[in-house]
Amino acid sequence: MKPYYESPLSSRYASDYMLRLFSPDKRYQTWRKLWVALARAEHKLGLPVTAEQVAQLEAHVDDEIDYTAVAAKEKELRHDVMAHIHVYGQSCPDAAGIIHLGATSCYVTDNADLMIYRDALSYIRGELAAVIKALCDFAMEYRSMPTLGYTHFQPAQLVTVGKRACLWIQDLLLDLEELDFVIDHLHFHGCRGTTGTDASFLSLFDGDEEKVKELSRLIAEECGFSSMFPVAGQTYPRKYDCRILNVLSAIGQSAYRFANDMRLLQHLRQVEEPFEKNQVGSSAMAYKRNPMRCERICSLSRYIMADALNAPMTASTQWFERTLDDSANRRISLPEGFLACDAVLRLMRNVTAGIHVNEKIVERTVLEYLPFIATENLLMSAVKKGGNRQELHEVIRRNSMEATANMKEGGSCNLLDRLANDPEFPLTREEITAVMNPSDFIGRCPHQVEEFIASIDVGEANTETVSINV
Repeated sequence: MKPYYESPLSSRYASDYMLRLFSPDKRYQTWRKLWVALARAEHKLGLPVTAEQVAQLEAHVDDEIDYTAVAAKEKELRHDVMAHIHVYGQSCPDAAGIIHLGATSCYVTDNADLMIYRDALSYIRGELAAVIKALCDFAMEYRSMPTLGYTHFQPAQLVTVGKRACLWIQDLLLDLEELDFVIDHLHFHGCRGTTGTDASFLSLFDGDEEKVKELSRLIAEECGFSSMFPVAGQTYPRKYDCRILNVLSAIGQSAYRFANDMRLLQHLRQVEEPFEKNQVGSSAMAYKRNPMRCERICSLSRYIMADALNAPMTASTQWFERTLDDSANRRISLPEGFLACDAVLRLMRNVTAGIHVNEKIVERTVLEYLPFIATENLLMSAVKKGGNRQELHEVIRRNSMEATANMKEGGSCNLLDRLANDPEFPLTREEITAVMNPSDFIGRCPHQVEEFIASIDVGEANTETVSINV
């Protein structure tokens, strides 16, 4: 039994990759990489920073961090960045005096966050691409299989199982498009000083503005960024966090729609999520086969959508060049948003790779409602035999209502028999049966699926095996 609270996102849901990415080690080692990049750029541009000092800093980037010493120093100084500077300096005594030269805390905190978010967004993209590919395979497999369509969750015209999956795919493709935009427009913060004016570095470089600009450019390049925010206060624009959490929320919205549809279809016994051989659906009701993975997708997706509200509330309350009431919120909302989105996509990969279609039940449902669905075609055929369209419409409507009432009382759908025996309806039983092929009522669904799937190129997808806690 663990004596302290642990986030379920860490203990149950998120991937090892994402947990490592948002770990303290990754965060603080990234700070150290930024201090190395700063020192290297300052050395290259002629400040009193030696190559030996840069090398010593670089040699200790991946050292095991002494968190006990950091905690003690932070308790003394009440400042986390300064605590890490002091502890890092103990490992690099010859370079201790030049660590963080000219920088403010947000040089490491903000740039490190952006580097971690970049990697997290790229990983989320691979997960999203994998889900889309799995659904594309599913859509193609079932592109021609008729199934009852629903509007208002009431029986409607036929679609196909594969065409319905394309609606899920299209939502996810919109998310992928938005995600690519966010990734492509992610900028570096750079070295901006305490209020974003470059004043400290302008002083270090004796007023040489070109060297000040080159300093940030060199650091950005070393950290893998080709562009920087044109202007900034002490921090990078918190408006950018809105973009990040909004796209995670968008993925959550699509995931919720997919999983909710799956839950409804499982209730109808038409489609089921994977269910393992020894899986227990209920501790009391041994027969239960609950859609717990899709329920979990919905649950975590709701969290992501709610979490996204943190960013606009933070962005809208930034005072002038900065305020610190963003810090504690961002330490929670951004990592947790990524971890939750990672968990949702892992669950979706698991579900989409193993969706089971109960074909006989799907077919039975289609045949049960096909007489109603076919009435428009029957109407056209009856008119072709010389009937009056309006009069025949009333005949069909009246018999349909009577057939529906019979079904509600426990009987079968006897609409076709009623029409065949109605003297006011001009088609014989054989003529009625001839237009009752389900595949004649799915329109262009198979070709729509083929054309849609052929147009999709999601790029590289994550391929590692997904295992989840059932």
